[in-house]
Amino acid sequence: MKPLKIVIVDDHPMFRHGVRTLLSTTPDLQVVGEAGNGEEAVALAESLQPDVMLMDIRMPGMSGMEVTRRIAAKSPAIRILVLTMFEDDASVFTAMRSGAKGYVLKEADKDELLRAIRAVGNGEAIFSPGIAARMIEYFAISRPAASAELFPELSAREREVLYLMTEGLSNAAIASKLDISGKTVANYIANILNKLQVQDREEAMRLARETRKEAP
Repeated sequence: MKPLKIVIVDDHPMFRHGVRTLLSTTPDLQVVGEAGNGEEAVALAESLQPDVMLMDIRMPGMSGMEVTRRIAAKSPAIRILVLTMFEDDASVFTAMRSGAKGYVLKEADKDELLRAIRAVGNGEAIFSPGIAARMIEYFAISRPAASAELFPELSAREREVLYLMTEGLSNAAIASKLDISGKTVANYIANILNKLQVQDREEAMRLARETRKEAP
């Protein structure tokens, strides 16, 4: 059986070195490339067509979420395993909606990481135990309205602002429609960008439109 081809995406060279060293001891996993930023990751995905990409979330320039969205859209056969320090619900939900197949914390021990890589490489979905437990609890207990399920990391008001943005309304128009100040609208938008892990208003609007289009 051919080894799974892996690309490591992280802006910290020492972390990439550590993961590469670990994977070099496993004959069924082969590191074929490394990327230190999002642009490099997209280019490597296209040129190398790896089986699995280990994806950091926070990187200079293009975020790991945007990289994941681009790769998932263009090369769906490449499986993305998010490997990060962030375990908040907003990051997890955004990663899954972006197209990631797994979510593991950097504090995971080597056996957990290797198991996650192999699972994602074989087409499974996998999460760190604590994250998996929270997701199960969320879907088992909390069943919000369909619109809320699209963006569970956002508050009801933030979702309202996001949808008004996708309708082409300016900050001033949103403020007038919701009877709030322009500064409050700006604060909501800043929260939306942070929670959705996107760089700007246009990217948030594009994600909202794509998500609504894909929703049943």
